[in-house]
Amino acid sequence: MAAVSGLVRRPLREVSGLLKRRFHWTAPAALQVTVRDAINQGMDEELERDEKVFLLGEEVAQYDGAYKVSRGLWKKYGDKRIIDTPISEMGFAGIAVGAAMAGLRPICEFMTFNFSMQAIDQVINSAAKTYYMSGGLQPVPIVFRGPNGASAGVAAQHSQCFAAWYGHCPGLKVVSPWNSEDAKGLIKSAIRDNNPVVVLENELMYGVPFEFPPEAQSKDFLIPIGKAKIERQGTHITVVSHSRPVGHCLEAAAVLSKEGVECEVSDKYAYHQTNGHGNHRSQCREDKSSRNCGRRLATVWSRS
Repeated sequence: MAAVSGLVRRPLREVSGLLKRRFHWTAPAALQVTVRDAINQGMDEELERDEKVFLLGEEVAQYDGAYKVSRGLWKKYGDKRIIDTPISEMGFAGIAVGAAMAGLRPICEFMTFNFSMQAIDQVINSAAKTYYMSGGLQPVPIVFRGPNGASAGVAAQHSQCFAAWYGHCPGLKVVSPWNSEDAKGLIKSAIRDNNPVVVLENELMYGVPFEFPPEAQSKDFLIPIGKAKIERQGTHITVVSHSRPVGHCLEAAAVLSKEGVECEVSDKYAYHQTNGHGNHRSQCREDKSSRNCGRRLATVWSRS
């Protein structure tokens, strides 16, 4: 108390000078957002922006989603736009495809993409092919999303990776984000796209926090579908991956750097079968032939 009363009795100029000498400001910590919350934020913004957008799937409404990705959306938008469905993937996927053909923009959640096999006729023969077969007259703006690939202790029924399956189907766009920034930007672009888009999320990444830059916090933030992203610059070797293995590749690149090998890590988070391949800035500069390229290329497709 004596110290406080002493400060109060001093002239303001002396007190401010004392504070300047003894205290300093630190830079604010970067905002950390989990992949789960980034996807939730992206869907929330698109639901708010366009009344034609709605979400349906098993336990997406009152239970907030099996993995809590749709947390809070049912309370905000109600039963008409956040819809719990029966355990019938073929049924609710078909409803979603029909709604897309009628002009709405459904987000169809599969509790796991392993269960999408029950609805693959709707995904491939109804959604993927209609835009082309109608000569561009009938768009199908639908998003199929959910966890994909192996997780922890989910056995054979929940461990398949469908990136190659859906990536080889003409008419589908497939995205497979790794971090929070990409997850938000890609889900928003997928919802706005007039083509059917498959969003393959990774269950093990849902709870992982990443730095969330200011531009990603904007409601106008989008990441264009169909391009790769350089996560780490390098000159000796290029490693291409997607989803969770991108993190493993960055860890391996850090080890290689200590040995004098500078490894470029490319995140191929989007597949677009209609144009054949992704767009990599790391293609050979001098000679387009991979055999004559000055660097080596390694591809990591992991189910983990």
